[in-house]
Amino acid sequence: MEGKMILQEAQGFLDELQEIRRTLHQHPELGFDLKFTKPYVKQKLEEMGYDPIEMGKAGLVALAGGKKPGKTILLRADMDALPIKEEAEVSFASKEEGKMHGCGHDMHTAMLLGAAKLLKNHEDEIEGTIKLEFQPAEEIFQGSPDMISAGLLENPKVDAAIMLHVVAGMPMPAGVLMVPGGGISAASCEQYHITVKGKGGHGSTPNNCIDPITAAAQMHIALQEINSRELDANAYGVFTTCRFEAGMTSNVIPDTAKMWGTIRTVDPENEIGEYIKKRMSEICQSIATAFRCEAEVEYYDYCPCMVIDTELSQKVLGYAKDLLGQGAMDMTSITGGKAGGGSEDFAFVSHHVPTVSMFITAGNSEEGYLYSQHNPKVRFDDSMLYYGSAAYAYIALRWLKEQA
Repeated sequence: MEGKMILQEAQGFLDELQEIRRTLHQHPELGFDLKFTKPYVKQKLEEMGYDPIEMGKAGLVALAGGKKPGKTILLRADMDALPIKEEAEVSFASKEEGKMHGCGHDMHTAMLLGAAKLLKNHEDEIEGTIKLEFQPAEEIFQGSPDMISAGLLENPKVDAAIMLHVVAGMPMPAGVLMVPGGGISAASCEQYHITVKGKGGHGSTPNNCIDPITAAAQMHIALQEINSRELDANAYGVFTTCRFEAGMTSNVIPDTAKMWGTIRTVDPENEIGEYIKKRMSEICQSIATAFRCEAEVEYYDYCPCMVIDTELSQKVLGYAKDLLGQGAMDMTSITGGKAGGGSEDFAFVSHHVPTVSMFITAGNSEEGYLYSQHNPKVRFDDSMLYYGSAAYAYIALRWLKEQA
């Protein structure tokens, strides 16, 4: 099929894609708790003629093609939202207090459902199998490993994997597809939680207390020395405390102080991350002892760095240019080939099969789309949804045809 034809076909049901996206946007859900989203997506797939398979705690998989022998390519969309109170001025704002599709996962799900419709319309042309994955819990880095352990990459065995992520707040027209070059494109991420235990009491008599705030503050400052004095200057290792919590009032020294943050590296073996964790634990324990406190350091929700397959990336960029012309571009012209600091749990898949993680613009900053993902005021231009649907379907069809 020609790219122009599939793009026109996708544009023909843009209204339907926007309705799907806006319905999902009004009902954001977190993690694996997708009581509205999962049945809604499943129903849409069944209406198209698919027989979706429930996988893992809250995932869905549907198969397109399979009528002709060939390889299998995986296309993924994530479905979960963020614990953010929406401040965007849109007519279809979130109806769920304190929850928002602030990362665009509603856009991803709508685009993949659009691709599912295209692929069902052209199922006889699929030379192999296209596996459609609708994944929960991306924001907490648990959905991808959960579905992999439940058999995502088997039956049929996946040979390549593709994902799309929307980007808002850039000075670029909506619908521009950006394909990164080979290598690491996104950092690993691991959460940490530090609890400092002291002895609380009245603020007027700190001598009768063991102040955990003082100890925790010293830890926060001392931990910065790992980056500046212990890591190679050329190494990418970032850890950031983003939440500090202690006490409830102005005249009481609390029993505990707590800190939360993330560790990020672009080391596929995670040796830098393991070194940072070792030194964090040592520093926190030593400072706690010096200030008569106790410290507990926990690490959880690890996500590896995203590894882009060079050969697959080059092929995908070629297909994208055939489809969109100048609307497709090599992302290294923007990034300089450097990995981004953000993380993505589809990275788990990239450590199993050749993978490409693409980006598509969905909000021109020069047209009023001023905010980026994870901001409570972010808005996405859903007039570009059909570009994403067409890209998913066309790239998968082209890749399978070449492999055959």
